[in-house]
Amino acid sequence: MGSLRLSTYLINNLEENGISTFWAENITLLLLFILIFIAGRIIFWISRKVVIGIFNRIAKKTKSSFDDLLLKNKVPGLISYIPFLFFIFAYIPGLFESKYEAFYIGSKNIIESISVILFLSIIRAVLKTLIDYLKTIPALRDKPLDSYLQVVMIFLWFIGVILILSILTGKDVWSFITALGALSAVLLFVFKDTILGFVASVQIAINDTVRIGDWISMPNNNADGDVISISLSTVQVQNFDKTITSIPTYKLISDSFINWRGMSESAGRRIKRSLLIKVSSVRFLESDEIQKLNQIDLLTDFLKERSLEIEKANFEKQVNKSLLINGRNFTNLGLFRYYTEAYLENHPMVNSEMTIMCRQLAPTAQGIPLEIYVFSKDKEWKNYEHISADIFDHLLAATKYFSLECFELSTSFPTSNS
Repeated sequence: MGSLRLSTYLINNLEENGISTFWAENITLLLLFILIFIAGRIIFWISRKVVIGIFNRIAKKTKSSFDDLLLKNKVPGLISYIPFLFFIFAYIPGLFESKYEAFYIGSKNIIESISVILFLSIIRAVLKTLIDYLKTIPALRDKPLDSYLQVVMIFLWFIGVILILSILTGKDVWSFITALGALSAVLLFVFKDTILGFVASVQIAINDTVRIGDWISMPNNNADGDVISISLSTVQVQNFDKTITSIPTYKLISDSFINWRGMSESAGRRIKRSLLIKVSSVRFLESDEIQKLNQIDLLTDFLKERSLEIEKANFEKQVNKSLLINGRNFTNLGLFRYYTEAYLENHPMVNSEMTIMCRQLAPTAQGIPLEIYVFSKDKEWKNYEHISADIFDHLLAATKYFSLECFELSTSFPTSNS
């Protein structure tokens, strides 16, 4: 009513100053539009200050992080648009109602469509806040919550787009739903990755296949590192060189990969490496060599016990010991294998409650593989590598005490006689 009186007053004044009725009405309409928009901006500025101020005061007084997350996701800022939209909707369309019906309907529809978008944006921000808050709970921190948010928002935006189209065209909502049903095949093709990602996300969550923070290896996708996010469409992996690989979520169901979580949660990290012993260096040991090896602390008790056992067995069978090959004997490789296990069992960084084994594999063209199979107590990558290196440094240096040689590819070439 007030705007009508102001409109009449402005038109009369303009006409009194010699302006035609047509131009007076249009100038008045433009002036009122500008005034309403300026008033709306003032209302928005005031509501923004008030709403954000209230949320800031609440956030400072409470210990909960939820209100802080509401501020982080700009929920108060979005809410402060509501009074502005209500004010604009109450006055702008009314300017055109009497003379410009097309502008009246158009402005009304546009403001209603913007209101739908604002409403959906507020819902998204609140849901994002809820997801961020749930991520602070230890039991939910490694769950793919972002993918569920994306599914909900796809559904809500789908409804929102139908509502906006219905508002702009003036057609019934069900007519659009019916039309979309006819286009379902096209929609399935367009949203194929999204649908596959949703199904994969559900399977990943139910089967607990991958969690945020897991170390996974997927060579076919150049991924080897920690999972930093799981969304509806992609899983992001931060590799150890700090590059980030994005993998389609459904590939974690369709393709094979290694998840190292079992190792991380176990009591140790496996060390499985081999020494290649030259076959020509393996031999029986003479008695004086055995006496020399008897000075090695880890072998002393074993050699005393086993020597008596071997001597007794050879004596009972009246073995001709003029040749070492006859009867039972010590070999340098056998004693080295026993020494290696004893060394590993006494190593402070090897988990003695898990498998400790030194085994001999089938001979190869490069020699006899002597494989070490143990678990280090420290699972952190850098420390693990240091422990592995220390173990093999020691064993490589120890081979000479057993008259053993490790395989090395020869780099020398025969020279032709001139």
